[in-house]
Amino acid sequence: MKRIAGINSPARSDMAVLKPFDVAAHVPDGFLFTRWMAALPWWTPFALMMAMVVYPQIAYAQSNFSTAEAFDALWRWMPFLLKSGFFFNVLISVLAMTIGTLAGAALGLAQISLLRPVRAGSWFVTQLFRNSPWLVLLFIVLLAFPFEIRAFGGVIRIPDWIKGVIGLSLPVMANISEVVRGAVQSVPTAQWEAAESLAFTRRQILWQIILPQCYKRMLPPWMNWYAILTMATPLCSLLGIEELITLSRQAMESEDNHPELLVPFFGFALLLFFAYCYPIARLTMRLERKFAVKL
Repeated sequence: MKRIAGINSPARSDMAVLKPFDVAAHVPDGFLFTRWMAALPWWTPFALMMAMVVYPQIAYAQSNFSTAEAFDALWRWMPFLLKSGFFFNVLISVLAMTIGTLAGAALGLAQISLLRPVRAGSWFVTQLFRNSPWLVLLFIVLLAFPFEIRAFGGVIRIPDWIKGVIGLSLPVMANISEVVRGAVQSVPTAQWEAAESLAFTRRQILWQIILPQCYKRMLPPWMNWYAILTMATPLCSLLGIEELITLSRQAMESEDNHPELLVPFFGFALLLFFAYCYPIARLTMRLERKFAVKL
């Protein structure tokens, strides 16, 4: 047996001795959760399944409100939810995408500027809004922007939905900025060099040679971000903006908040967003295959 000084043989000095470390006793148990589950009684899964099945039936029985009545309520509210709710979501998405696209294109071109301060500032703005939560930006805009502006002797009120448009346009602006920058830098450098050899100015190179080639490359990611933005518009309901989700909750409250109303009303909202965004997603994939660079 190996002799260790201070353990199983006399110590050679009065210095402190580090005892052997039992590695096996301190290794974390990777099967702890599995063993805990195996220790449960055999009837536990069946009890959980029965609770999941029985509880909704008890709640429905107590409410004395059938599923057919829930869908009938949805049918009555459907025109209102579609006209005053979902179309308002589409309006918010279109306005936010327009503002974000214009500001993002300018910001993306600023990222490839020859002036270092312009590049640094535009990069900072892009990364700031690109890596910030959308809901946080919405709350900041809602609280930071005034409710009204006094100008020319009058009062101009700023509604909450305008603030929602501005709040959603900020992350879109940052992501479109990256799309524009990436598309411009994806053009081969030989075209820049050839244009410079023909005495084109940088502005002429950008607007007449480089950007016309970038439109096709930017279109699929631009459509993808529009679909993402449209699906993010229900966040405005947390700010009290009367869009589809807010009006759905108000409609369910007017119907006495029966639990059976949750699935029909929110399922209807899900179908509306899916029916609107899915064709955009399919068209995006088709354009991406069509405009892909053939190597």
